Amino acid sequence: MGGDDMRYFEIGQRIRRYRKACGLSQEALAGRVGISVTHMSHIETGNTKLSLPVLTKIADELSVGTDALLSDAPKPDKAALSAEVQEVLDSFEADELPVAIEVLRALRDALAKRRG
Repeated sequence: MGGDDMRYFEIGQRIRRYRKACGLSQEALAGRVGISVTHMSHIETGNTKLSLPVLTKIADELSVGTDALLSDAPKPDKAALSAEVQEVLDSFEADELPVAIEVLRALRDALAKRRG
């Protein structure tokens, strides 16, 4: 697989991951986008290049930006983000901290439920 071919394969795999996360079959997504199931399959396997209009329609149907399909987002730096959270916590008064902690725990639990 050459460089361009590899890029199309990676884009196709991202489309596949988002499609599955949305609970859509290839047939369902292809129908919504207005392309054949074979074309959808070839896009996901990187066996065909997709046009910008098709990429845009796929992104719209999956409720993601085209940038999410074109490249993986960089992994967040957990240490830097933790330091930022600590800065925010340090800005609270002592009597406000229990409320802030309660809100963070509720957020953590809600995100855990969403992840499944």
